[in-house]
Amino acid sequence: MTAGRIRKVLVANRGEIACRVMRTLGNLGIRSVAVYSDADRDALHVGQSDEAVHLGAAPAAESYLRIDRVIAAAKATGVDAIHPGYGFLSENPAFVRACADAGITFIGPDADAIEVLGRKDAAKQLMEQAGVPVVPGYHGGNQDASFLAGEADAVGYPVLIKARAGGGGKGMRLVERPEDFPEALESARREAQAGFGDDQVLIEKFISSPRHIEIQVFGDRSGNVVHLFERDCSVQRRHQKVIEEAPAPGMTDAMRQAMGAAAVQAAKAVGYVGAGTVEFIVDGSGGLRPDRFWFMEMNTRLQVEHPVTEAVTGQDLVAWQIAVAEGGPLPMTQDQLGIQGHAFEARLYAEDTGRDFLPSTGTLAVLDLDGTARVDTGVRQGDRITPWYDPMIAKLIVHGPDRMTALGRLQAALEGSFVAGCTTNLRFLARLCALERFRAGDVETGLIARESEALAVAAAPPPEIVAAAAMIVSRPAKTGGRTGPWDHAGYWRAWGGAELAVSLDGQEVRLAMRADGGADVRAGGWEGHCRWTGPGDGCLVVNGCVTELRHHLDGHELLVASGGNEWVLTVDDPGAMAEEGGGRGDRVTAPMPGLVTRIAVEAGEAVGEKQLLAVMEAMKMEHAMRAPRDGVISRVHVRQGDQVESGTLLLELEPGTQTEP
Repeated sequence: MTAGRIRKVLVANRGEIACRVMRTLGNLGIRSVAVYSDADRDALHVGQSDEAVHLGAAPAAESYLRIDRVIAAAKATGVDAIHPGYGFLSENPAFVRACADAGITFIGPDADAIEVLGRKDAAKQLMEQAGVPVVPGYHGGNQDASFLAGEADAVGYPVLIKARAGGGGKGMRLVERPEDFPEALESARREAQAGFGDDQVLIEKFISSPRHIEIQVFGDRSGNVVHLFERDCSVQRRHQKVIEEAPAPGMTDAMRQAMGAAAVQAAKAVGYVGAGTVEFIVDGSGGLRPDRFWFMEMNTRLQVEHPVTEAVTGQDLVAWQIAVAEGGPLPMTQDQLGIQGHAFEARLYAEDTGRDFLPSTGTLAVLDLDGTARVDTGVRQGDRITPWYDPMIAKLIVHGPDRMTALGRLQAALEGSFVAGCTTNLRFLARLCALERFRAGDVETGLIARESEALAVAAAPPPEIVAAAAMIVSRPAKTGGRTGPWDHAGYWRAWGGAELAVSLDGQEVRLAMRADGGADVRAGGWEGHCRWTGPGDGCLVVNGCVTELRHHLDGHELLVASGGNEWVLTVDDPGAMAEEGGGRGDRVTAPMPGLVTRIAVEAGEAVGEKQLLAVMEAMKMEHAMRAPRDGVISRVHVRQGDQVESGTLLLELEPGTQTEP
């Protein structure tokens, strides 16, 4: 790594982190260069940069992961340094060495530190030697499947299989029974190979009441290392973080001092320079105790959740990275750092929380995020969420003088936001903020799974939402153009004093319109009076109670959101005949757009219920499709290596047993 005054930086990333880095570069008077793929030609980070260079096709392997093209772009634009963001090349030692060979400053740690800390097995061995507490398990190089199974038996179930490279929950599997170990190992290896190019794993004891608490550290070239306190990242799904906060609930001075000292020791053990995060697994049963935390891994980059640390310390961590990369000292000493108030970050994803958080795609027809929060995003209204990259839409960050005030602000920001055009976790996040256990600070990594019933949205909308939907679709058009399927209804009457009929999800809703614009609504056995109140259409008074809502109509689909819930209702063509549902047999379809990485069965093969049929990879995560019942595979429609869209027919299953040839 070279050092010196930095005047121009290439940001070797995309999305919200590229935009966030460019914001600080602009504040420091440093020019920015963006890189982009075919899919990101019109992306927000490209528009916010001073210059932009095209790298290649949409797949990351053909663009953002091409070290040669990134270095060529840096040389062509005459940059002094490269900021890697997170993900992609941020923890690739070969990229750091390529920067050094080109005489370009890499804004991050040295290649040797990334290399040793990027291998979880080597990192744990190093931490043990440095006196940092490490989770019990096997961290060696013997990758024989039967040997690893024996090590899991020795550690004692449940165990975690973890990819030795990378992070973000990829290549990680929880195994609770010995008989499940072989399939879990194979799956973890495939995902690790796809995500990191390394299929080696390690085995760890699974902590039954785990909390994920991490410490932000910074080092400079003079050997100084400080920590900027902790972040609690325990609220997770699929081993990936959902809401982070700082400081950690229930943190004591003794625990903070012990964890901070261990994190600093871990950084010093590798001569660490720049921003890093030391992640610990903590046994949360019985409260936080200084003897109940263990090193998991160290991320050698800026973290997604770094804004909560910025909020409680008042520091700009990207500015710190620039200062250290220029060869200067750390901007502050440990004694000068302190915590002010409490902060939360919520990750807004394009994903379907009702379908095990499967990623979704679509065009952001509406993107209206509450301005009371700090919003870090890399997309705009009208942009498309594609299957090529991580499905994060934005991060909402709030700060307050105490935890409950900050949490109230987060919930208000979530409920005051509205996104339409693709399925998101926005309302799920709002429900999570209202969950009593979360409000009480009773967090652990299994919280979402344990509270899945309380966090689930009601399958059917309540009568007042059905009434609101009927009022929405029966409103007169604001323009002369057609606005939806009801425009064709032969029985439609003029607005005012008429009785109208609307079909929602196959249910007839009748509205007796009043001169004041209100209506008496009947749906099934429910009756009520509805009227709009205030400007616009955000509030509806139903039987005297005000219901705040947002909505968006896309063809026959009406999205209605209220508080922590949202529903999609189908608006049927008035007068259209409902089709009788016919038996189609069992059809296994793609739950999301992605790559078919494995077909585990053949046509004519008898299968049992829950037997593995196929595996797909989407947005860097692996998803297994299993048989819904016993039967025989009648037809396989795709091949390994096919890229498919959501809903694509993969396999067909029919009753019966396999016949002998």
